[in-house]
Amino acid sequence: IEGIIRDEMDKIDGQEVQFPVALPASLWEESGRYESVGSELLRFKDRNGSKMVLGMTHEEAAVQLVREYGQTYAKYPFMIYQIQTKFRDEARPRAGLIRVREFTMKDAYSFHTSQEDLEEYYEKCYHAYERIFARAGIPETIAVASDSGMMGGSLSHEFMLLTPVGEDSIAICPECGYKANVEMAASIVENPQEDYEELKLVYTPNIHTIEEVCEFLHAPKEKSCKAVVYQKNSNDEYVVLFIRGDLDVNETKLTNYLHEDVHPAEITEECGLHAGYIGPYKLEGNFTVLYDSSLKGACNFSCGGNVEEYHYTGLCMERDLPDAEYHDFAKIIDGGVCPECGKHSITVSRGIEVGNIFQLGTKYTKSMNMKYLDKDSTEKYPIMGCYGIGVGRLAASVCEAHHDEYGPIWPMAIAPWQVHLCCVRPDNEEVKNYADKLYEELQNAGIEVLYDDRKVSAGVMFSDADLMGVPVRIIASPRNMKEGCCEIVTRDKSVQKKVAVADVFEEVNAMVAQAMEK
Repeated sequence: IEGIIRDEMDKIDGQEVQFPVALPASLWEESGRYESVGSELLRFKDRNGSKMVLGMTHEEAAVQLVREYGQTYAKYPFMIYQIQTKFRDEARPRAGLIRVREFTMKDAYSFHTSQEDLEEYYEKCYHAYERIFARAGIPETIAVASDSGMMGGSLSHEFMLLTPVGEDSIAICPECGYKANVEMAASIVENPQEDYEELKLVYTPNIHTIEEVCEFLHAPKEKSCKAVVYQKNSNDEYVVLFIRGDLDVNETKLTNYLHEDVHPAEITEECGLHAGYIGPYKLEGNFTVLYDSSLKGACNFSCGGNVEEYHYTGLCMERDLPDAEYHDFAKIIDGGVCPECGKHSITVSRGIEVGNIFQLGTKYTKSMNMKYLDKDSTEKYPIMGCYGIGVGRLAASVCEAHHDEYGPIWPMAIAPWQVHLCCVRPDNEEVKNYADKLYEELQNAGIEVLYDDRKVSAGVMFSDADLMGVPVRIIASPRNMKEGCCEIVTRDKSVQKKVAVADVFEEVNAMVAQAMEK
């Protein structure tokens, strides 16, 4: 996989470098991320008391490396990349190699003198990624618009392998081809226009959840307004977010809007909020109050009454809360409105993120004061792009896409070996001599061979071979030798044939060459 990545990065003029894993915190303080990034960044001190971090990404190091080199426009554009160990202090590592703390990653950084030049290179990298995933064995990977998160920047894409075991959710419109991570896909909701009903305070004893309220009032969840309460991590200030009852809050959208992280609120008696009965009408207290776009035009809704055991019915936002400002905080849903074509055609699928690309702009060069002298003798900040691929995660994703109940089915291009030679009954001199000779011949031809000449049963040998997932298997056994042949089987079971011993080398050589060309 690393070989494929290097080849494609070199083809788009990348220069390989290697940054340290342990970095001085001063670089991250320059960019502002030392404080802004959460606990995923591992911070520590060395023996001299100097603050250090373990690199989870290397934008700061890239700027540090090239800011002396890139002092004139004549040096641009250029791209540097590395394949390096990274560390994220993940709270919940899971799913094998999909989400881990320590991982191998290719990250690349390009530097440009204009947005147009960045966009041109961004497209080159986009297509290089398509080739990487196709060569690695998952051409079905799709690119989706994504949230830039802590990386910053104006535009970003994630490359996703659609699979039910994926940890990300992707919104897809089969009508127009729109694709986006649900974290940034706009949620569009339409509320029907109705005549206003009277706003009434209704006694709802011992009822707290939106499901209980709707059941008690004999109304669907989409005719209700629910409150979701958070606290800001910085100062524990309460954030009360009102959203339509059938929708969920997209916390990425919320933190992007607030420009800070939040956590689920602990609602105490002193805070002024009545858990289970919080509503937007006559809510009093020192809170940040937000309204999701799903409530725009909402009419005849139920909501909390801000009094214990009471709810309102007949809430009409335009009449009762005319000054409310609406923003998109909701997760897009199956059957939702496509932000691109406007049809109710959105489907939400699961996927594994195998790569990402970002247009970073001047976020890092400005904060770290990297400048170059332009043609007109003015100082300017270079514009950056960033491009990442998780190598271990890609291997796991290929395995997820290509396996059966017996084990992985590795594509030839990234298989740990190309051929698995099984010498059944190595105590048989004829079989052993032939297998030894064939092994040497294949090795000399540059074919990667795993040779199993253990004294185990054929069943154990073949079961282990399935677990290895090597694309082509050669079986040399006493029975085959009597027939003057060897059995050649592909791991995906599409080929199973007997070939004369004199022709085995040529046959296997051709199979490997053909598979490598795909």
